[in-house]
Amino acid sequence: MRLGDLCVDSRPAVRKSAGQTLFSTISTHGGLLEQASWKKVLWKVLFPLLDNVKKLSSTAPNTKDQSAEGNILIHHSRDTAEKQWAETRVLTLAGVARTFTAQRRILQGFYQEFPHAWALLLEHIEVAALCQNAEISIAAIKSFQEMLLMQKDETAFTLPTLPVKPPVNESINRTGESPEANGKSDNQNEAEETTGNEDYDIALWSAAWKVWLNIGTNATKPPEDSNSLYIPSQAFLTALIQTFPPLLEHIKTRFSVSDLQKLSGVLKRSLTVPVHGDSSPFILPAYPDVSTTPLQEATLQAVEAIIKTVKAGSDTMHNMYPDIFDQLMTYVDYGIRVPKFGKIETKHIGSVRGPTVDWVTMNFVPFAERCVKLIVDMYLATASHPTVIQAHVLQNIIKTFRQPLGLKYGCPSQSTWMLVINSLLSILNKGLPVARKHESEFSSMWSELALTLDEFLFSKNPSPPTMSIEEFQRDESLDCKVVCLMRDDILPYSSTIPLEFTEKVMAILNRGSIHATSSDSFIDTDSSRKLREEFAKTCFETLLQFSYINRSKTGSDSSLTRLAVIALLQRCQEVVKKYSEDEKLSGKCPLPRPRLAEMASVLKAVTTLIASLKKAPQANVEPLVWQHVIQLYPNLVDCTTSHSPSVCKALRDALWEYKDLLTPPTTSPLHNGR
Repeated sequence: MRLGDLCVDSRPAVRKSAGQTLFSTISTHGGLLEQASWKKVLWKVLFPLLDNVKKLSSTAPNTKDQSAEGNILIHHSRDTAEKQWAETRVLTLAGVARTFTAQRRILQGFYQEFPHAWALLLEHIEVAALCQNAEISIAAIKSFQEMLLMQKDETAFTLPTLPVKPPVNESINRTGESPEANGKSDNQNEAEETTGNEDYDIALWSAAWKVWLNIGTNATKPPEDSNSLYIPSQAFLTALIQTFPPLLEHIKTRFSVSDLQKLSGVLKRSLTVPVHGDSSPFILPAYPDVSTTPLQEATLQAVEAIIKTVKAGSDTMHNMYPDIFDQLMTYVDYGIRVPKFGKIETKHIGSVRGPTVDWVTMNFVPFAERCVKLIVDMYLATASHPTVIQAHVLQNIIKTFRQPLGLKYGCPSQSTWMLVINSLLSILNKGLPVARKHESEFSSMWSELALTLDEFLFSKNPSPPTMSIEEFQRDESLDCKVVCLMRDDILPYSSTIPLEFTEKVMAILNRGSIHATSSDSFIDTDSSRKLREEFAKTCFETLLQFSYINRSKTGSDSSLTRLAVIALLQRCQEVVKKYSEDEKLSGKCPLPRPRLAEMASVLKAVTTLIASLKKAPQANVEPLVWQHVIQLYPNLVDCTTSHSPSVCKALRDALWEYKDLLTPPTTSPLHNGR
């Protein structure tokens, strides 16, 4: 108790020495004290010491005392009474937390008093963590971590270790009576004791979880105005988030959806906290290096801990899947749109040149890309789960991915949209069969998917002029993968897909098949090298594949065929018309090779299509289709002046198919010469 009094002495050196001696003595000789002595240590030394240090620390002046310094040089971190008392508070809090850790076996012997002492220490940690002194707040989180991580030490006992209460029938046994005389067996008593110990332990860790939430919620609350500006440091937030995974191990049996939502709020706000311009070079990776910051890494570890716990948990815990997906999708959005922390004006790290800005936001690109991978892994494992289906998770994923895919070359990082499109293909490969099986739950998903595919394949942001041919071909192969998805996983199952969606897919294929001729100059050989020739060919072949008419196609298959035929004929007419116009303008200069190959391919498709239409039962072919075929004929005749041998041969075959369509006009018979 006398050492406790010296711990609040007015002289900093005496306080420090007394504190070190006090906690060293407790650590070394605590095992010699009886329970009654320990109660006095707890209630008459440690907690009064915490109260006194907190009070004196909060009222200490923050100005230098020149008379007290004399000729002794004092480091700037300790040149005021406030800073010196902050050091005392840090040492005291750490010492008490260590005492609870090292002597927990003894302290838990006070079965009725320990929860109160535990809660009181957590309250001191909470107050200290929310202190605006960075040294004290970080020390409080470290003390909290020590309380949670003590079982990591192999020499320590494994938590939770609770005293075993005496059996109810112990007094009866001493009298020589049988245990069963009590009416309860040893197994029943043991089960009750275990349940009681679990409830007791959960109550302790639930209090710790409540304190963690209070710290996280209040520390990450955006300031209302610039006058009361207090921004928690990245080190503090990182330490706080790192505390969650070990805490989750103790509360996972009682962790609920509402707890997850509260946690998500803390994590999201923590990530949006900006970094001061002076310290940003030491925290943020040098732009444009792709690496996560310590806070982002801690957040990923927290989310991974949740996913692992929920997967291994009960069916009730599986209801958290949609909320976890929502959380991850929010983080993906951060990689495209940098979030703001309240009304604070910030600059993105990529636009900062030197520490001339007050607040800087992080680079979220690598963090968002890690979250995309988590979404893929998690969806592949949970796609068929009823909760995931009912919460429209697939539709929400598509909606989230739609933004980077629509931006494409306008993304902050080119690696983002490439990762997202590959991830979407993997997810759709798993999700589309589920969507076809549960049609009613996915009715609104198809329109979102159509918009996403359309905005990606025909992005409003053109490729940069500095892009090499190899890079262009790499990106074109991704576009072709999307077309193959339509060909293999969507169109063959048109009977289980809304007709509106099928029509949009046909429109996309039609547009894609003529996209190769979108260059403004028909003799620009450099631009022709960057035409999406392979993409256009894949679109065209897909249209052609679903344009064949045969007797087996009925019902929705017939409607799919009709859509494909009309889309194909429209596409052919536009290509043929454009080809004849450009060839006349080019004079003796031949058109680029991709244009000639495209024209030959179109004419071959026309030949095959007309031959298929003639073989099909006429009841299966609508008059509108024949009208499109006949309207194409004048455009084919215009191309007869072509100088390309390959085009001329394909044109001759196409015109030959028209011979069966040439019939004399029908006339009314004459009556009496009239």
